[in-house]
Amino acid sequence: SLTLRQMEPPANPGDIPVELELTVENVESALYQLYFDPEMERKNVAQKWLTQAQTSAQAWQFCWALLGPDKLPEVQFFGASTLHTKISRHWSDLPTDQHESLRMQLLSHILHFSSGPRMVLTRLCVALAAMALNLIPQAWSQPVADMVRAFQPQKPDSEGGSGAEATQDPHAHCLALLELLTVLPEEFQSSRLAQARRAQLREALAGEWAAVCPMLRQLLQSQDSSNQVKEKVLRCLSSWVGLDVPLGESHELVQDCFTALSNPELFDAAVETIVNAISQPDCQRYIDALVNLMPLVLGLHDQLKKAAQDGDMETSHGICRIAVAMGETHSRVLLEQVEHWQEYLALVNMILFCTGIPGHYPVSETTSSLTLTFWYTLQDDILSFEEQKQAVYLQVYRPVYFQLVDVLLHKSHYPSQEDYASWSSDDKEQFRIYRVDISDTLMYVYEMLGAELLSNLYDRLGRQLMDPQQSAVWQDTEALLFGFQSIAETIDVNYSDVIPGLIGLIPRINISNVMLADTVMYTIGSLAEWLADHPVMLGGILPMVLQGLVKAELSVSSVSTLKRICRECRHDLGPYAQDILTVSQDVLLKEVHKSSQCMWLMQALGFLLSALPVEEILVRLHTLVTPHVQQLDTLAQQEPNPSNKQSIIHILGMMSSLFTTLDINRQADNLEGASSPRLAPSQSTQNPVVVVLQQVFTLIRTILSKWLDDSEVVEAVCGVFDKSVRTLLHDFGPMVAQLSGMLGQIYSAFPQASALDLARQMVHIFAGEEHHISNIRSLIELLTSTTLTIFQQGRILSLKFPETPTVKAAGLFFTELLPRCKDVPSLGDVLQRDGKRLHVKIFIIRGSPRSLTEHFSEVLLSLNRHCPALLSQWLKETLQTPGFPSAHVSTEQKHTFSQQLLREQTNKRRVKEIVKEFSLLCRGLQGSGY
Repeated sequence: SLTLRQMEPPANPGDIPVELELTVENVESALYQLYFDPEMERKNVAQKWLTQAQTSAQAWQFCWALLGPDKLPEVQFFGASTLHTKISRHWSDLPTDQHESLRMQLLSHILHFSSGPRMVLTRLCVALAAMALNLIPQAWSQPVADMVRAFQPQKPDSEGGSGAEATQDPHAHCLALLELLTVLPEEFQSSRLAQARRAQLREALAGEWAAVCPMLRQLLQSQDSSNQVKEKVLRCLSSWVGLDVPLGESHELVQDCFTALSNPELFDAAVETIVNAISQPDCQRYIDALVNLMPLVLGLHDQLKKAAQDGDMETSHGICRIAVAMGETHSRVLLEQVEHWQEYLALVNMILFCTGIPGHYPVSETTSSLTLTFWYTLQDDILSFEEQKQAVYLQVYRPVYFQLVDVLLHKSHYPSQEDYASWSSDDKEQFRIYRVDISDTLMYVYEMLGAELLSNLYDRLGRQLMDPQQSAVWQDTEALLFGFQSIAETIDVNYSDVIPGLIGLIPRINISNVMLADTVMYTIGSLAEWLADHPVMLGGILPMVLQGLVKAELSVSSVSTLKRICRECRHDLGPYAQDILTVSQDVLLKEVHKSSQCMWLMQALGFLLSALPVEEILVRLHTLVTPHVQQLDTLAQQEPNPSNKQSIIHILGMMSSLFTTLDINRQADNLEGASSPRLAPSQSTQNPVVVVLQQVFTLIRTILSKWLDDSEVVEAVCGVFDKSVRTLLHDFGPMVAQLSGMLGQIYSAFPQASALDLARQMVHIFAGEEHHISNIRSLIELLTSTTLTIFQQGRILSLKFPETPTVKAAGLFFTELLPRCKDVPSLGDVLQRDGKRLHVKIFIIRGSPRSLTEHFSEVLLSLNRHCPALLSQWLKETLQTPGFPSAHVSTEQKHTFSQQLLREQTNKRRVKEIVKEFSLLCRGLQGSGY
């Protein structure tokens, strides 16, 4: 067929004036320009003109000309789309007496286009569906029957028939009718409708199902129906079940769909349809229908096994979807059919087979992941029964869940290292996520299986590690530890009697394999809280963690595990502190780990140092930071370049991380009932962190002198102090004077967000302390004057920025400022002088996104609450300007808005609604469903 590219270009292509006359020729020229003009601006002009053409009154006429048989498919498609636009959005423009002729024209054109082009046929069907939704039920009481009648084969001389239509292919007519019946529910689902109208239409369409269902069944069973027709039938049924048509009336048709599963060409469509049909929650009202479908689902087990055996992923995936849809959607209902308990158990075992399907996810199977949520649902439903009933179900299903654990652990096995190395990074990431999902499932299953599950895992791990042949297969050991870790990560295992044995077994594991070593580390990490309660076991475990710490390939797992141990067990790590610090310092200086792991490691050491005796902390802290401070000093002497910039940021980041967790007051809080309470540093010596900060302060100033215009370096510097002040709070006091001065200099030279954030922390903590108030006041004055210099037009400018956080912050400033205007004369003067500008600015930006109107409404509420007379005066003055704030709002609407707003001085939600409505009016969107 011809394409638009073969269309002759118009005499003057790419020059469509907006006011161009609406003719078929001009529409075709505009379409050519839209598709093929190389200049984007001209395409946009054509697009705009065509959109206006579609909304014009003439569109009702020219759309039929565009559908002429001599037109190109793209032109015909635009004609059909225009019809749909007119019917769905401008229906009220069409006189009632023209409805019948429009319907006949549409049906006639659908018959004409039944042989194609497909895109035009579908669009015409959607247009007729939109028309039906406008007329059902009053003006078109039996749409389906009328549609079916219109598509019946007709003799040339029969009433309403035409010679042209009679020569059409009945097969094409059948497909066109099915297309029309498929798009009817879809158009209903996608249409914007008022709630009452939607309910009325849903009921009317559900009533039409009685006419659709027998026809679909007949076509699906017929020997004469082509695969194409049968596939269309399946898709049509899938579309109608979205309307919650009763399963009781269609279960025979759904049963017929199962026969299509044996036809490879129909398999995908049949799966989709069956899954959609049985996934409707409403199906639970039709228990007999569900019970009748059960043997058909179970009957797929042999096909499933064969597909799994042959590695046919598509077939096993499809059948699994059906089994899971049946089992998961109706779990509770089917459990309650006690007389059919064996059938449901068989379905559960079929799903268990899918969970354990042979192959490695996601490389040689993608089915098992579909089943995981089913096990949650089944467990929830069993445990929701009353105790006596629950006991009966547990007797049947606990053994299944123990099998499930075995299956999940087997599925979590890594492939051989050779195979794993050949996987793409995407496959490896999918497998990682899959293991997380398995881990979550195991944790959930613990609720049903309890301590017996841990004993089971422990016995198997013990047997494996004692048997040299078994322990040679590292994947088996890794999977069992993975199971332990999954449960210990979130379940309180403190009362489990197998954990001491597990801690004893772990050092026997050969961690030469990286994946196994990773899991060993994570398992130790998951037991950190248990070790805190049983510190005597630390001696056997810590050497393994430190052994892992020196290996770059175990970076993430070993560092995160050490951090967890240092956080949870810090009060018992005194005897091991030297070893931990020595190994850690060694790996830091040798740069074994990436930057983010170095940060974690410093946080771990912060926890460790926090719990040491006060006199020890400063010595060990100096030992730890001195090599890094020396390196920083060397870097500070060099001329700035990208390489030393990253090194400076890295070292400052490590210091920030260390000071985030180094809190010597935390130990005092935790040592309840200690014989001699430890002195807070303010009562005796300075805090060790403050001592170190004072010692490096000159060095930091040197760095700033060279890097002051680099926001990343300044942010890293501010980060060191920010983390310290957040952790130390009032103990940070000795640094306030120096830091206030430095912050003022930073912000005066190059205003940066990080300096403001740090200043905010300082103000929060020290503004109320008398001996710091002068420093804090000077800092705020400097920050304010610098900021005002930047925004010479005044702060109201901030409300106009596109970023939501900026607008939110500006709005918050005004809502904080306005209540103080009465008490502070100078603020009152500012409000009298500049308040109207603020008010006007809010109205100028009324076209902002809805997310911002909330912040504007809060400013207006605050104005109304604290200076209602001024607001009333400003509203009167500004809103009387013609066309302000928008040409879309009338004088009456502006008056209504003013009255509504001025009435509300307390109800924040109501003010938000008033402002939102007015904002929509201003943007011409009121009543659009936006």
